[in-house]
Amino acid sequence: MEEQEKTQGHLIKGFLIGGFLGAMAGLFFAPKSGKELRSAVRELKREFLRDGEKFYSDVSADAKEIIEEAKHQAKDLKQEGDRHLSETRQKVKEITARGEKKVPEAKNAKT
Repeated sequence: MEEQEKTQGHLIKGFLIGGFLGAMAGLFFAPKSGKELRSAVRELKREFLRDGEKFYSDVSADAKEIIEEAKHQAKDLKQEGDRHLSETRQKVKEITARGEKKVPEAKNAKT
């Protein structure tokens, strides 16, 4: 799943960069006056920044989701670990109690 998310992120970045480079090439090779070209470059810059902000926003939201899920899973794992530890401690107490009961019996059997 993580590998798929990385691939999707790379794909989106590739589209953004490719789109920007293609638009820049189109602007510079189009027959326009300097004033028109500067205006088109400014508009392209605004569009690229909007796309970048949207991409950043989407990635941030995804990252927050992943972090929250990881926190939830960590909490669940901790609870499960605490439960296993508690069960193990209880078993150790039971075994120790049985052992303490048998020690006096063993001493009596020797004498």
